[in-house]
Amino acid sequence: MKKILVIEDEPSVLANILKTLEFENYQASGAENGLSGLARAKELFPDLIICDVMMPEMDGYSVLSELRKDPLTATIPFIFLTAKADRLEQRQGMELGADDYITKPFTRKELLSAINTRLKKQEIIHNKSREKLDELRTSIARALPHEFRSPLNGILGLSEILINEYETIERDELLELVQEIYNSGQRLHRLIQNTLLYAELELAEANLDRIKLLQGNMNSVKHVISHVAEKKARLENRENDLILEIEDGAINISETNLEKILEELLDNAFKFSSSGHSVHIIARFDNMFHLYITDRGRGMTPLQIADIGAYIQFERKIYEQQGVGLGLIITRRLVEFAGGNFIIESEAGKGTTVQVSLPCA
Repeated sequence: MKKILVIEDEPSVLANILKTLEFENYQASGAENGLSGLARAKELFPDLIICDVMMPEMDGYSVLSELRKDPLTATIPFIFLTAKADRLEQRQGMELGADDYITKPFTRKELLSAINTRLKKQEIIHNKSREKLDELRTSIARALPHEFRSPLNGILGLSEILINEYETIERDELLELVQEIYNSGQRLHRLIQNTLLYAELELAEANLDRIKLLQGNMNSVKHVISHVAEKKARLENRENDLILEIEDGAINISETNLEKILEELLDNAFKFSSSGHSVHIIARFDNMFHLYITDRGRGMTPLQIADIGAYIQFERKIYEQQGVGLGLIITRRLVEFAGGNFIIESEAGKGTTVQVSLPCA
């Protein structure tokens, strides 16, 4: 049974609404003013709130504003009751997060229609959230154990060979084994660092002080971009595929965060394109700083771009790949926290261009 809270200071109107809702098998509760309504909302956590605009002690706008500040009540559908629904008043309510307006006097049909519409919309949102959560659980269950286990198995297995056969191993073979252990350790280290960074960014999203700690500025981008790009190209043995067109200037992001953005985007560009196909980096300034990274790899569909998120990998059954899908979501968060924009343009089978726009310093 759906719970509906009605906040209304006119006793006759409140009684009529409660009676109508109870007849329709809703669990209806009432409050006679804004203050008591706010307290009841935080006590009941109703599925929907119907609230008068003009009330003593606390008006409807103040009630809605307080509810939207609390994560536990922020998403409850909210319908205003008002005697005059002019555009200015409606806009004020919608900017605060109201879902609908009902103008007094209203009919039973109008009331129930507005309620049913909002509850159905909320149900759709909840269903999609559950689907996304199920997908996330499945992705984590599939990706994380493999990604932790693979490099760890490499470290343990190769170390065991060194321990058991160190007296007979040739010098060149010894160096090769140590290099593989190092590579496995680097892969595991990156996974741990990205997981911790992702958690930090998720915590920062709702905390202004944490966001400020992630922000910064730098006077010159050219050296940083060139250094990170050339280093990554060398590691992938793709120096000949790298094309750089970089203007220099100052931007509002820390050097550490710009390096992280570049590392993640270049890792994807090289990972999902073949040797012999260019990875093109363009950095330009106008009223903002624009960074473009283009590859000629397998690309993504519009649905895959829309579904980008943590622990999401695409077509893993078809393509063998490392990672747990954290790179792009970390990049997007860092760009957003710096006040910038993050855009992906891609075509399956033809390649991808990622555009990062950041404020100039």
